[in-house]
Amino acid sequence: MVKNLETTRIALDTVGCKLNQAETQLLARQLARAGYRLVAPEDGADVYVLNTCTVTRVADGKCRRLLKSARRRNPGALVVAIGCYVERDRQELAQIKGVDLVLDNSQKMDLLPRLEQSGRLLRPGAVSSHADFRTRAFIKVQDGCNNFCSYCIVPMVRGREKSLPLEQVLDEVKSRVADGYKEVVLTGTEIGAYNDKGIGLKELLRRILADTGVARLRLSSLQPQEITPALIGLWQDERLCRHFHLSLQSGSGAVLKRMKRRYTTADYKRAVELIRKAVPGAAVTTDVIVGFPGETEAEFRESYDFARQMDFARIHVFTYSPRPGTKAADTPRQVDDKIKRERSRRMLALGRACVRSFRKGFLGKTMLVLWEKETGGVWSGLTDNYIRAYTKSDQDLTNQLLPVELVE
Repeated sequence: MVKNLETTRIALDTVGCKLNQAETQLLARQLARAGYRLVAPEDGADVYVLNTCTVTRVADGKCRRLLKSARRRNPGALVVAIGCYVERDRQELAQIKGVDLVLDNSQKMDLLPRLEQSGRLLRPGAVSSHADFRTRAFIKVQDGCNNFCSYCIVPMVRGREKSLPLEQVLDEVKSRVADGYKEVVLTGTEIGAYNDKGIGLKELLRRILADTGVARLRLSSLQPQEITPALIGLWQDERLCRHFHLSLQSGSGAVLKRMKRRYTTADYKRAVELIRKAVPGAAVTTDVIVGFPGETEAEFRESYDFARQMDFARIHVFTYSPRPGTKAADTPRQVDDKIKRERSRRMLALGRACVRSFRKGFLGKTMLVLWEKETGGVWSGLTDNYIRAYTKSDQDLTNQLLPVELVE
């Protein structure tokens, strides 16, 4: 039970994608402006809210552990689960001992009134500062997916494609810039599918660059078939970050077909070549699934070799796990867990080598770094092409965009 108005502390936690992070940030802004004190999950919150993910079995398990851990840390706290896992299986989360409230994707943006209606907290009188959320702003511009890839549960928990109105996006960006954010990250389930009355992603980016004072603009992810010369031409404006996250999922053409992806490896290669020709120094990062149903050793090797040839800046490796209701989950040719773990280990090793190789190419160069936070006397921040940089400084570098020589 919340003790009194002065100790109403709310912790927001997130599992999953940048779209989830964008929604959590929006909720944080609402709560802060209403006067509630936002704290880290480990700081003894009176209310703990977890924005959940259900894209893999691993994500499910992480959500359950975080909810149970929050209850153990503070037995008197109000524990709330929101988001995609709730959308998929509300009953499963509601039955976890200590979870007090569950809100699905249609309900989660009503978190503030739901909390106040619970009778467990009261509205404070003074509006609190929002200074903890002023380095990188995540803004949702699109939600939902119409693709229905054979392995993916996202269309079932996020629904069909829908886009925010252009003017609303512009207002959001201007608001975040006014709040002190130096970088804005546009997020969505399929931001390449953005469409507001015929206005697509290219025009959305052009308007943001023309009509706002954003210092840095980053995209969360794109599909290879969405990479066109006209779109890439916008990167002549240096405010657009040289970072392209293009989900590959598999470098095997046969596996891509079984996944029902909408591109071939040749399409993917052409997209990467176009990016690197037009945007020197760009980081191309990706997702790869290992152990997809029916994946043979030869198909895995094909995927591994393709990923190696692409020379990615980073590879996010996912071990396939069946998602209820998806076509792939009903495929009888499931890959043995031991084989999946071994393939994951090999792909992760390749990913680490890719990270080292990409970073090494920028040694000795001076790049702008947006410094984010300090831990134990060491500051960390990001270059526009997603290299994590570190330095020691006695000065407060928070939210400063500074030129830095990368030395080792």
